[in-house]
Amino acid sequence: MNRKTESTEDRMDEGAIIDRLREIAGAERVDTDERLLREASVDRFKKYTAVHGIYDGPFPLAVVRAADAGQVSEVLSFCAEHAVHVVPRTGGTGTEGGLETTHERTVVLDGSGMDEIVRVDPIDMQATAQCGVPLAALEERVREHGLTTGHSPQSKPLAQLGGLVATRSIGQFSTLYGGIEDLVTGLEAVFPDGSISRIKDVPRRAAGPDIRHVVIGNEGALCFVTEVTVKLFRYQPENHRFHGYLLDDVRTGIELLREIITAGYRPSVARVYSEQDAAQHFSHFAKGKCVAVLLAEGPAAIAEATSTEIDRLVQRHEHERVDPSLIREWFGDLNWGPDKIRAEQEAMLAEGRLGYTTEISANWSAIADIYDAVIDRITREYPHFEDLTTLGGHSSHSYQTGTNMYFVYDYRINCEPREEIRKYHLPLNAIIVEETLARGGSMVHHHGIGKYRAPWTEREHGSAYPVLRGLKDAYDPRGIMNPGTVFPLGAR
Repeated sequence: MNRKTESTEDRMDEGAIIDRLREIAGAERVDTDERLLREASVDRFKKYTAVHGIYDGPFPLAVVRAADAGQVSEVLSFCAEHAVHVVPRTGGTGTEGGLETTHERTVVLDGSGMDEIVRVDPIDMQATAQCGVPLAALEERVREHGLTTGHSPQSKPLAQLGGLVATRSIGQFSTLYGGIEDLVTGLEAVFPDGSISRIKDVPRRAAGPDIRHVVIGNEGALCFVTEVTVKLFRYQPENHRFHGYLLDDVRTGIELLREIITAGYRPSVARVYSEQDAAQHFSHFAKGKCVAVLLAEGPAAIAEATSTEIDRLVQRHEHERVDPSLIREWFGDLNWGPDKIRAEQEAMLAEGRLGYTTEISANWSAIADIYDAVIDRITREYPHFEDLTTLGGHSSHSYQTGTNMYFVYDYRINCEPREEIRKYHLPLNAIIVEETLARGGSMVHHHGIGKYRAPWTEREHGSAYPVLRGLKDAYDPRGIMNPGTVFPLGAR
């Protein structure tokens, strides 16, 4: 499908655009405050420049805070007609540049005010919520019924349902409960032509391709998620069984994970930290070793059986047991809320240091080789290696066929704030992506492609890329939706 070319007839001036948005949403829902627009032009990918008050634009014309799906529909159809770009947003916790503005004629469409929990159904074990409902609020509500969503990303104190679905989120208990794609049973989404599509919530269908996955993980490049229905599970914290072990190396840890998972056991948490990464998470007991962390949960009999088998399988490897109370304590302070973000910002300003992660995935046969190749190449080739204070990784989401790897790199910043991303984050990220793709892995496990891994999108998908490109051409022929995210600017 050919994109419709922009004409002088449909190109409104900026003042007229803002006026029309106020007519659609109400003046009180259209914000043009200069400070807010600057902050809305980036996400946490540019946290170091942002904490220094540096915003280089381009800046959006306005932030529109939609009240309901009808307003989302009107805003999108208006923007499509007049070639105004749109960056969809709810919680704003993105870390890959997916919320970054790339064009001056852009509107940030914010759904965080759509915050109604529509229903909690303990019979069908589902909850339905609008896109702006904080995950923490939904979890609090369903726990009143003795239930849980099973979804707990590190951003849980801040994240909202729409963004979690749009970025194909995963939670810390995913090895048991799955990622967001496994939890979502139904959806409502609005496409650029203003059409509202509702995907009904049923246990399973064989009615053609699963169209939930046009929406899940689209990162705002195809549509705007307005409502989500997710599965629920029994919440039984009294049955939690915590495990921690010190192991000799990363390969041993990955092999332990493989043995546990492929044997058919599903601990909710199954993690292995490299020596370097363990040193910053578990400094009081890591002893220079790798650390394996596992949690068995569910009905008492299942949790107990899983716990017993974890202990049995670890006996195959040299190890030292960690007091389970230390692992339980660590879990209690794992998520990132406003207090931790403020502490990070203070450390950036006071100490000039920062840390990032790049997460990938691969089959069991490749993941350890990818880890070794990345660490080796950074050690040999990265020109600012002496600035790195931590270089390591951890595996935290495992499957029958493989696992993921978070690469962790912290560094002292010896440059001007504007140079930080170019000097440190981008080249390190590129090495990780390239070495992963070279060995058949996926360049991104759950943070989303955003704008800074988009140059590798076609290589990631290979001969299947035309299928992905076809979705963009079909649903967003004018290219207004979050340009540069998933699909690099100018790409076909």
